[in-house]
Amino acid sequence: MLRNEPSITPALVAEHGLKPDEHQRILKLIGREPTITELGIFSAMWNEHCSYKSSRLHLRKLPTKAPWVIQGPGENAGVIDIGDGLACVFKMESHNHPSFIEPYQGAATGVGGILRDVFTMGARPIACLNLLRFGSPDHPRTRHLVSGVVAGIGGYGNSFGVPTVGGSVNFHTRYDGNILVNAMAVGIARADSIFYAKATGVGRPIVYLGSKTGRDGIHGATMASASFEADAEEKRPTVQVGDPFSEKLLLEACLEIMGKGCVIAIQDMGAAGLTSSAVEMGAKGGLGIELDLDAVPCREEGMSAYEMMLSESQERMLMVLDPAKEAEAEAVFRKWGLDFAIVGKTTDTLRFVVKHQGQVKADLPIMELGDEAPLYDRPHIPTPPKPVIAAGSVTPPMSNRDALIQLIGSPDLCSKRWVWEQYDHLILGNTVQQPGGDAAVVRIGDGPKGLALCTDVTQRYCEADPVQGGRQAVAECWRNLTAVGATPLALTDNLNFGNPEKPDYMGQFVGCLEGIGDAARALDFPIVSGNVSLYNETQGRGILPTPSIGGVGRIDDVAKAASLSFKAPGEAILLVGETRGWLGQSMYLWQVCGREEGAPPPVDLAAERRNGDFVRGLIGQGKVTAVHDLSDGGLAVALAEMAMAGGVGAAIDATAPDMHGFLFGEDQARYVLTARPQDVGAIEAAARAAGVPLQAIGRTGAQSLTLPGESPIPISTLSSAHEGWLPAYMAASPK
Repeated sequence: MLRNEPSITPALVAEHGLKPDEHQRILKLIGREPTITELGIFSAMWNEHCSYKSSRLHLRKLPTKAPWVIQGPGENAGVIDIGDGLACVFKMESHNHPSFIEPYQGAATGVGGILRDVFTMGARPIACLNLLRFGSPDHPRTRHLVSGVVAGIGGYGNSFGVPTVGGSVNFHTRYDGNILVNAMAVGIARADSIFYAKATGVGRPIVYLGSKTGRDGIHGATMASASFEADAEEKRPTVQVGDPFSEKLLLEACLEIMGKGCVIAIQDMGAAGLTSSAVEMGAKGGLGIELDLDAVPCREEGMSAYEMMLSESQERMLMVLDPAKEAEAEAVFRKWGLDFAIVGKTTDTLRFVVKHQGQVKADLPIMELGDEAPLYDRPHIPTPPKPVIAAGSVTPPMSNRDALIQLIGSPDLCSKRWVWEQYDHLILGNTVQQPGGDAAVVRIGDGPKGLALCTDVTQRYCEADPVQGGRQAVAECWRNLTAVGATPLALTDNLNFGNPEKPDYMGQFVGCLEGIGDAARALDFPIVSGNVSLYNETQGRGILPTPSIGGVGRIDDVAKAASLSFKAPGEAILLVGETRGWLGQSMYLWQVCGREEGAPPPVDLAAERRNGDFVRGLIGQGKVTAVHDLSDGGLAVALAEMAMAGGVGAAIDATAPDMHGFLFGEDQARYVLTARPQDVGAIEAAARAAGVPLQAIGRTGAQSLTLPGESPIPISTLSSAHEGWLPAYMAASPK
């Protein structure tokens, strides 16, 4: 036995998140009991967060290819061609458990980690987005968690110097003990200068770059792969601490040495830190890796090999350098005040060897660390279908006027200005459309080209019908990009689910992936990157299934991007798409009627594509003055948002047998447009030719919104309800 090594007992194996059969797999693979460092390495590489052992079988079914896809899943981030020799690099990741334990640092390091994933590929980050899910507003921890998470996202992104341009914030009691913090980053690189993790060449130096290693984050990846019980506070030491100013220096140093041709391979030290970065670089290149931990820069005394290999200290990179340019690369990093240390070399042994203080602490087969990770086909039970709530069967508890005011002031539909005003969304000077619209629009360089970006998911649909919910998440993202005039190109996902060892939760995962795949194929919207976050439950209670979707679209001229605000009085209001008044799982049913029930609206993917292509064509021709997709809250909420955004009211004169279903139903594949009176005839003719349902429903004008049969609602009344809830909630004293 090595000096000072503990005995490997069943209890110690279990503490590392490994099951008895997985321990037996390790013994069979290496022919002996692992050392404590090796046990830690297996724990890191074989946990759910790093190995995808419960999800890999199903992820393989997703469409990942298209002519414009340069790099799909499997690297630090996905890469797509956006023309003119440029590429867009983007990905979404979760930091759910750390953010529940320590909301500021958990959210901050989530942002830092996803930014590193992007600039590791050689891209300069240009935007961040997020998708946040919190527990019930009445829960005693919710206000604290909202405050800390928002401050952490803003604190890191603002200090690093990248705008946070979009996101989504919802509340539900199923997130009371397990919030979701999903962060997305987007960068721009030259299409012919993308950097990968694949190491090449034997005997090349492996270089540690960035900040020093400490004891923060040890077992972070393992903790992210476990359910919460009653001990969340005890897991605080597994939360990393971030330094955005060091990361900004790391960005500039990395891009500089990339530009000088010094880098052969590069890998961010994210989940599982030095372990996963070294193993992935070697395994992808079919090479062995030898590390000498005596050379690792540490900020704490007496760190063991085990601690160094599992630390998730932030702002660190691992690179394989061109030996001829080693001195040049070191000079760059010294200039930026960052650590630069040669900590190992590539070998031809296909072994992962870790040395410390004259001892071999680990000697493992490198390919098998990834290839032989457990792969489970978990039992799964499809979610039983929910009953369809027939049109006209819901009795309105109040007037449509009052229902609208209540909805736009509800936690999920109220303005999130309190959140996004804490983010610097204007830094870099290229944000064309600020948060609050269907999608953010960011100029690329001096333009005119830009990107449209958004994040979406309707988790209550996914709970009621995972297949339809998965389809709808992709379709809504596609609609939001379309609504600003962008051509949707590709998506990233963050699949947040409960315990995969429970067949009903695993059934939700399988069903949502089926729906996501259906929609991505039908809409030519491939998945190029992503993350899976399982075991999101507390004391046996799982979150709502939440497959977050992040989308990227291209706009050829940002000056022609559409927005949702009403522009002028006297314009025609047109409704695109078929309206049946679907109230199952709607916000109206939940927030107005107090009922979370029924089947969600079905998603007709052919109609989504047809209607979206039609709307995008009108935007390109300059035929419409405002565009908004219909989703939560249906037509009435969309009209209120358009009126508040533009300061121009509207009168709606359309009628229907089930008026509250018409106004608040959440039928899919729909948009609201405004157009100048002289353009309406041509738009109607084009809709008939394309087979697109189109209905004139009213006109813009005045300073109020008038629904059929109701007294006018002043825009000031709408705005007061919409803007008031979140600031008042956050200012209130905890109960």
